[in-house]
Parts: sequence; structure tokens; C-alpha cells
Amino acid sequence: MTRTEPSPAPAEAPAASPAAGTPAGPARPRARRTLLIAGLTAALVAVTLVSASVGAYDIPLSDLLASGAHRLGLGGEPLDRVGESVLWDVRLPRVVLALLVGASLGCAGALMQGVFGNPLAEPAVIGISPGAAVGAVAAIAFGLDFLGNWTVTVFAFAAGLATVLVVYSLARSGGRTEVVTLILTGIAVNAFAMALIGLFIFFADNAQITQITFWQLGSLAQATWPKVLAVLPCAAAGLLAAPLYARRLDLLALGERPARHLGVDVERLRLVLVLLVALLTAAAVAVAGVIGFVGLVVPHLLRMAAGPGHRFLIPASALGGALVLLAADLFARTAAQPAELPLGVLTALLGSPFFFWLLRRTRNRQGGWA
Repeated sequence: MTRTEPSPAPAEAPAASPAAGTPAGPARPRARRTLLIAGLTAALVAVTLVSASVGAYDIPLSDLLASGAHRLGLGGEPLDRVGESVLWDVRLPRVVLALLVGASLGCAGALMQGVFGNPLAEPAVIGISPGAAVGAVAAIAFGLDFLGNWTVTVFAFAAGLATVLVVYSLARSGGRTEVVTLILTGIAVNAFAMALIGLFIFFADNAQITQITFWQLGSLAQATWPKVLAVLPCAAAGLLAAPLYARRLDLLALGERPARHLGVDVERLRLVLVLLVALLTAAAVAVAGVIGFVGLVVPHLLRMAAGPGHRFLIPASALGGALVLLAADLFARTAAQPAELPLGVLTALLGSPFFFWLLRRTRNRQGGWA
């Protein structure tokens, strides 16, 4: 009886090796996202320190850190009387407000693009920004101040929320909401909101017109600690709640029908996220005016760099939005001293051609949005 030698097994070691194959695939994007988050955080800290130091009254970084340590009871020494006033009453409220507004707009843009599956989506598309602007302009034009520092913020949020509810109810049919109908309804509401703003300006006096015009151009020049405290609760609530919906947004990216089969209540998710976007946007608009393209370009860039996963995209968009707006504000108040460039105009001038390039690149490489 002849003994047969067993044939050698196929060489599968490279595919099964933990150093190659499947584990390496997800490891690379995860490492890239970690590096991006770390890089955004480091850049944000650096720009924050520069923005707090540089201006019409320059404060050396060492003196800035010494004053901060003194305020925290960790030693250090205070600045002179003028320096302390400039740093703590003028410069830092503006820096903190820029961080809050930029983070809110970036996060809102990421949520909107996730809800609609389209890179053109931003809060203005469904009327949140113009609606909030109507509320704020009305409060300014009629001289309302019965809520103190909260008046403009409350009016902006109420008007933005009411606008969203109107748009959402008009776009619903048969218990479903069509994305295209929602966007077209938002465009119509945008036109109506701009007409209302024009009407309020017509009836306003010269001082109010100046304030409204400056506010419509977008600026952080009038930042104060009370304004920071006015926007902080809305921004903090929205930024903390947004990551909780990351997994459901990832499932929604598969399509409405697959998301429903996987247990996602699509209609409820859309409504909750639109209200969350209204919260973030109305708070930002109320204190900084109309600032565009931050929520449009930042999430798109991050999605191109590290993919569409919302567990990364939502916090990264908040960091990126804060970084972009703080850097833009630093440029706006130092590029043409002693004059100050309008922040909203600056972001639009830089953001619109950049977004045209992004849109063209996406079309050429992918044939559209995928």
C-alpha cells in the first residue's frame, strides 16, 4: 500500500496576519482621524493665544500667560491697568465668542449635510439663518430690550425655530418629508425673510439702520462677557447633544429605507436634528450677525480628508469651525488697522471661490456627490 504525502496547505498567512489585510484597513483611517483631531486642537490653541495677544494693543505672550496664571491663583503677575482691561474686557470675550460661534456653525453644517446627504446643505438652505436674522433685526429695529442682553438672542432663536417649523410643516406630505420639497420651501421662505428684513430697515431710524447694517455684515466687534453668557447655554447644549446622533446619521447615509430597516425613525431624527441646528444657528446669528460658508466648507473639507463617519465629523467640524472663524476674525481686525473688515463679508469672499473649487473637484472625480 502506497503512502500518499499530504499536499501542502495554501499559503494564507499574509491574509490572516494581524499586521496585514483586514486590521490595517480601518487602522489607517482611524489614525488619520486621530491626527486630524490632534492637529485641529493644537492649531486652535495656537491661534487662540495669538488672537488674544495681537491687536491694536499688543500683549506679549509671556505677559498674557502670567496674567492668566495670576487670575487662576497660580502665581504670575497682572498686567498694567490698561493691559488688564484690554485683555480681560475686550480681547478675551471676543476670542471666546469667536470659538463658540465658529464651533456652532461648523457643527450645524455637519448635521445639515448629514441629514440631507448633500454638501450644499447648510442652515440658510431651510431658512434657519434668515429666520433668525428676522427676529434679531426686528428686536433692533423696534428697540426691544425687555430681556436685557438676552433680548436679541431670544428673538433670533424664536424666529429661527418658528421658521424651521413652518418650513418643515409645509414640506410634509402623507407623513413623509421630501428633501427636495424641504429645500425648495426653504428657498421661498428665505426670500420672504429677506423682504421682512428690508421692511424693518425701511421703518428703522438712522442709528438702528447703522446697527442692523453692521450686524448683517457679520462682526464680533461688540463682544462682551454678557453676550458670551447669552450664547453659551444654546451653543453648549447643541454641541454636547450633536455627537449623540452620530451613529444614526451614519445609518441614514445608507439611505432612508435601509436606515428604517435598521431601526432608525427617520422622520423623528430629521425633526430633532433640524431643531438642534436651529438652536446652534440662532445663537450664533444673534450675537455675530450673518456669517456664511463656515458651516458649508469646513465639514466638506473634513469629509474629503477623513471620510464621512459622523463620530469624527461632528466634533472635528466644531473644532474646524472654531479655528476658521477665530483666524478670520484675527485677520479682519488686524489686516486694515485701525479699520476693521466685516467678518461675514470676509468669510464669503474667501469661502465662495473655495467652495466652487471643491464642487468642481467633486464633480470631476466622483461625477457628483456620493
